[in-house]
Amino acid sequence: MPPWSAKPKRRSRTRPDARARPTQRSGIRALTAYRQVKMRGPPAGRDPAFFLFSSSRDHSGTRHMDTPDTDLRASLLAAIAAADSLEALEALRVSALGKKGQVTSLMKTLGGMDPETRKTAGQALNALKDEIAAALDARKATLADAALSERLARERVDVTLAPRDEPDGALHPISQTWEEVVAIFAQMGFAVAEGPEIEDDFHNFTALNFPPGHPARDMHDTFFLPRRADGTRHLLRTHTSPVQIRTMLGQKPPIRILAPGRTYRCDSDMTHTPMFHQFEGLVIDKATHFGHLKGCLSEFVEAYFEVEAVPMRFRPSFFPFTEPSAEVDIGCSRKGGELRIGAGDDWLEILGCGMVHPNVLRACGLDPEEYQGFAFGMGLERIAMLKYGIPDLRTFFESDLRWLRHYGFASLDVPTVQGGLSR
Repeated sequence: MPPWSAKPKRRSRTRPDARARPTQRSGIRALTAYRQVKMRGPPAGRDPAFFLFSSSRDHSGTRHMDTPDTDLRASLLAAIAAADSLEALEALRVSALGKKGQVTSLMKTLGGMDPETRKTAGQALNALKDEIAAALDARKATLADAALSERLARERVDVTLAPRDEPDGALHPISQTWEEVVAIFAQMGFAVAEGPEIEDDFHNFTALNFPPGHPARDMHDTFFLPRRADGTRHLLRTHTSPVQIRTMLGQKPPIRILAPGRTYRCDSDMTHTPMFHQFEGLVIDKATHFGHLKGCLSEFVEAYFEVEAVPMRFRPSFFPFTEPSAEVDIGCSRKGGELRIGAGDDWLEILGCGMVHPNVLRACGLDPEEYQGFAFGMGLERIAMLKYGIPDLRTFFESDLRWLRHYGFASLDVPTVQGGLSR
């Protein structure tokens, strides 16, 4: 080629005092070169670190690789910011930081660099890796918050809806009657006493003046338990009178107690069940007489049935543990099939009573010449049936919710003598 046909050399326009600036297209060239390195490796004689940096030239034309390439960084950050789901974000993480990711592939090229270049390139790559990882974590947290907010909005519970109607519980008539009886006798100074439901022969029969051949001791009237090793037999108490015996044995007069509780007898019909509730009263001191017994029971009947001046009569009767003994009747009316307490010319038996037998006092270590008293007892179910018009005793224990809703009481209907015993 002739000398005059040679192209003239292009004069450099770089001024000696010009600062080295990365060109606008340097990022594109670096990304293209990086992809070539990833696919085919770096060109012969070219340092792989060249493709990690934006380059510039000084006034002498020497290329310097001193600032990280911003195109790869920007593209990755833009893709992370544009990810609209956790799945897309995970795919970006794998493509950038996975085993075959872009940043990981660049890290693998550090081994072929000279030490000085490796140091600079390694720092730049680590910074890029940390920045990408931080951007991934931030975007993941943002997407997770958005997903949670969307789920909360989708699964929101409308608390303004009216609640479902829940039926109110009801207090059983036996529990209500129990509280009424206790409230009445508490006004008279009685204290509630309790005892075991499994008793021995002494407390249930012998101390109460039951003779050895009394019918109550027979198997057809009492629930006996198997004999013990010493030959004795315990039983389910047939009344709450053993509580009176235990009180007199453990406490010196004066005594004024009320003993409510469950009792057991072999009997079952419309007015009897094998298990029923009973309450008994006991007063022991040096001056108590039959007139006090009559006044106490009169106060109870009027307060319980909430009727003034209820007619009462005491009919002579027999109980092994009292002498004299009496059955108490109250005046009533049965006209039209309706029972009305305190009116009419008919009578209704409600309880038994009497003066404590001297033998009972002696069995408890009390001198009948010094102490005397009275006792009475009645069934809770019976007086509840009379007051609330319940025809069949067995329905108390059938657990019928319809029956309980009809005859039951509100849980806050606390009976008091002043405020009223029942609703």
